[in-house]
Amino acid sequence: MLGTPGRGLSLEAKVTVRNKQGLHARPSSVLAENALRFRDTEITIRRGDLVVDAKSIMELLLLEARCGTELTVVVSGPQAQAALDALKALFEREFDVKI
Repeated sequence: MLGTPGRGLSLEAKVTVRNKQGLHARPSSVLAENALRFRDTEITIRRGDLVVDAKSIMELLLLEARCGTELTVVVSGPQAQAALDALKALFEREFDVKI
């Protein structure tokens, strides 16, 4: 946990893509939609050196995250903890997508 002046908390957590189809268009859409609920919180997702905006479906697709891929979610802002908890739960629930 890091403090960022004027931005609130900065937190990060490792998550694993668990759904069989990976982070394709539908789960990316669900993820971005959920991230957008936290308007005053910056949310990025990192895979190796690639860092993308979790609020952008197109950027999420650039991760090419297949089942089993480990990602790092980084959040900063006044709703950092709530955003991190919500997104971690979404990964655990496989983005609420039934195929």
